[in-house]
Amino acid sequence: MYHHLATKFVRNARQISGREALDNDTLRAVVPSLFADEAHESRSGRYVYVPTIELVDALRKEGFAPFFAVQSKTRDEGRMGHTKHMLRLRRPDDIGKAEAAEVIIVNSHDGSSAYQMFAGMLRFVCTNSLIAGDKFQEVRVPHKGNIADQIIEGAYTVAKDFPRLIDASEEMKGTTLSEREQELLGRAALVARYGDEEDSSPIRPAQVIEARRREDVGGSLWNTFNRIQENLIRGGVQGRRTDENGRTRRAKTREIKGIDQTVGINRALWMLADGMQRIKNGG
Repeated sequence: MYHHLATKFVRNARQISGREALDNDTLRAVVPSLFADEAHESRSGRYVYVPTIELVDALRKEGFAPFFAVQSKTRDEGRMGHTKHMLRLRRPDDIGKAEAAEVIIVNSHDGSSAYQMFAGMLRFVCTNSLIAGDKFQEVRVPHKGNIADQIIEGAYTVAKDFPRLIDASEEMKGTTLSEREQELLGRAALVARYGDEEDSSPIRPAQVIEARRREDVGGSLWNTFNRIQENLIRGGVQGRRTDENGRTRRAKTREIKGIDQTVGINRALWMLADGMQRIKNGG
């Protein structure tokens, strides 16, 4: 029934995505922590346990369906079925559009995370998944009290920001950057990713703003932001590093796979793009 599934088993995560909504059987096969029967044994009696899949099922009834899921790996076998996981949910009728707003959920059943929800956006041309910065609604729900109702309400709180998110993206599309401004944004993004120490980044700003496809060529802030995001998140850009002996060696940037790092760098990049937008607006 479900087609065009992409499953990845990498060093510190396992993930699945689809062009159509993911059903529970598909999710269970790759992201079993969504279905944990109980909280990890390390949790106290005050910890309120609600399996993430129950909330996914409730959100389905509200019109949101999962199209992407990822689960962190762990060396502790006792935590394997309880580790941190992230889902991206959107309305199925957004399929076919250039972009779609999303509700992003992060949770765990081992105490490593409260329920967190963010607004995000998917670009279908390249399946880039962006996460909005701190100007947009973020909801955190600790594992106590009536969390099921709070999660549903939180999803709607995030979704209420969708129009503002879309407006922000449209404004970026209408903002043109000079080559120097594009490189400045690329330089700031490399600092966010690698730090500001000399030679900490294996690639140059000019490389991080390079387009991977024809649709991303152009000087708009939106295109520049998306090129930077894809190059940093997906990695694979050839560069050079200096080792401890002062020798220069070829290096290739690594894909970002961890949930926390994915959320963190995505939100940082959005805030950098938003900062450039404010500068261009004279604010």
